[in-house]
This record gives sequence, structure tokens and C-alpha cells, in this order.
Amino acid sequence: MTHTHAPGRRLGLLAAIVAFSVPLVAASGQVRIIQTNSAGDRVSIIDPATNKVVGEIQDIEANHGAVVAPDGKQIYVSDEAMSTLDVADGKTFKVIKRIPLSGHPNNISIGKDGRRVYVGIIQPPGGVDVIDTASSTKVKTIPTKGSIHNTYVTPDGKYVVAGSIQGKTINVIDAKTEEPAWTLEMDLGVRPMTFATNPDGSTKWIFVQMSGLNGFAVVDFATHKEVKRINNPALPPGKKEVPEGSDPSHGMAVTFDQKTLVVCSRQNNYLYSYSLPDLKLLGSAELTGKGAGWVTLTPDGKTAYVANPVTNDVSVVDVKTMKETTKIPVGFVPKRNTTALLQ
Repeated sequence: MTHTHAPGRRLGLLAAIVAFSVPLVAASGQVRIIQTNSAGDRVSIIDPATNKVVGEIQDIEANHGAVVAPDGKQIYVSDEAMSTLDVADGKTFKVIKRIPLSGHPNNISIGKDGRRVYVGIIQPPGGVDVIDTASSTKVKTIPTKGSIHNTYVTPDGKYVVAGSIQGKTINVIDAKTEEPAWTLEMDLGVRPMTFATNPDGSTKWIFVQMSGLNGFAVVDFATHKEVKRINNPALPPGKKEVPEGSDPSHGMAVTFDQKTLVVCSRQNNYLYSYSLPDLKLLGSAELTGKGAGWVTLTPDGKTAYVANPVTNDVSVVDVKTMKETTKIPVGFVPKRNTTALLQ
């Protein structure tokens, strides 16, 4: 596979994808891992059945985040080169619109009903751009305390959660009113987040990775307070830290059964698994790729895909045994990844 920059800005062949936020186990289609490559111009599409790259979205320079409409009709990619949200038709795979944003974007998320895409704006003053998917237009920018690195939609779809590195804040937005609901100030810059739920599906905890921390904080969603902070394990004797890449711990995911949290450690070059809800260490997978910058899970929670931005590949980890089973070459500086359906 070549990684040279092709002329123009066109989308390569890719079947319509359904976002990982919907219950994939109940939908039809082929599961795919969507891997953005932050220093390249293409997105890698991985088949988890073969662990091979089976397609690419081409010519989106410095692609950061990718989400897909629940019906698979439109694909959305945050475009750092043009400061736009690029919209591609899920049937023709052509870019049909580039939506200008209020500033330079980072990561994105999509509502459960697919009506809104939420774009984190990293350029000061920041905020969350709200994109109406029916009209493919930006309808508003929600103010935040600090510029935004990542946005998320809670598992119940009721809130948008946006993290600021510069502002050291977690900004929680009511998805119905599209107005700020509450803000929590942290002592360090806020980076990746993921969620644990209550039995009724509401949000119980936010797991928060932060600048300079080789571990994560636990925030109680109901009380808006940090209740615990966990450090990833120390390296075994003889193992060396990896200095290159993202922050010390960058990338987390919770299995759909809400029993396991997986956590990347760039510093240690491991993927760790913790039991839920007691947050006890279950296992440690040493990675042969380097950088451990993001992680996504297959719908059954059995396999984790860890983006390695230092070595330009993706580590495949068996979650039960916490062993790396293979490594997949992708594009330049892979970071964000997600799991989706390709129909």
C-alpha cells in the first residue's frame, strides 16, 4: 500500500458504515474498524475477520475523527487541512459537501438518532460546533470553558461531553436543548474519555485521561465530582518506557456488557484491562507497535484495536487473554479509530 498524496480530494471506495454507537450486534452488515491517519490523506478500513486493510477513504488531508450516520447513508470526517466537516454520500462515496466550521477541528461524535454531528473546535476560543445532518449545515456553536479536543455522546444519547486540554475542563451539554448543562474543572488537561452506565442505561461514570497522567480519573456523573484516580501499573523490570507519541495514557473503551474497561498506556506501551465496576486490574497486553494512542473494540468485546502512531500500525489484542495477536500496517500517524458496520 502506498501512502503518497494523490491529487485532488476524492473519496475511495467504501461501503456505507453505521456508527459504533448503535447496537451493532442487532444490525446487519459487516463489522469494520475505521482508522484515521492524522499525518496522511486517507483513512484505513480494516476487516476484523481477516485483520487486513480492505479499503481506504482517500484524499482527506490530516483527517482527525470519523463518524457515520446510523442508516449508513452519510460519512462524516473532520478535516484539519480545510477546517471543515466533510460529508460523503454512502452510496457514491463522493464528498457532497464540506461544511465550514467556526475554527480548526479535532475529534467528532454523532447523536444516537444521527440528526446532529458534534465537532470539537480546538482553535481558541473553542466550543462545540453543531452540525444538522439533514441540511448539512452548522446551526450553532455551543460555548465551552476552553477549546475542545474530543467530543462524545453519552451511551443514553442525552448528553454531549466535551473535553478541553487548555481549559482543563469537562463540559457537559444537554443534547435536547443544546445548551451547557454543567462543567467540571480538573487539575490537568482533559483528553480521551469513555463511560460506564447504570442498569437503566443512564451515565454512571466518566473515565477521564489527562495530560501527563499515566492512568485515569473517575468522575461521578450524578454528583459532578471526581471520586477516584487510578494509575496504570509500573513497568515490569527490564522494560523501557516509550517517550514518543501522545500523552502517557491516551485512549480507552468500555465493552458493551459493561464488564471491562481497556486503557492504553503509551508510556508503558501496554494495553490494560480493568474489571467493572470494581476497577481491579485484570490483565496487561504488551504491544509490539509503539505509541498506543487510541483503542476501539469489536461489538462482542473480544478484540481490541490499538492505534500505534509511532510505528504506523494497529495492534490487535485478544481481550480475554490480553495478548497481542497481530499487527496491521496502516497510514501515517494513526490515532482515532472506531468500530462500524459496512453495508
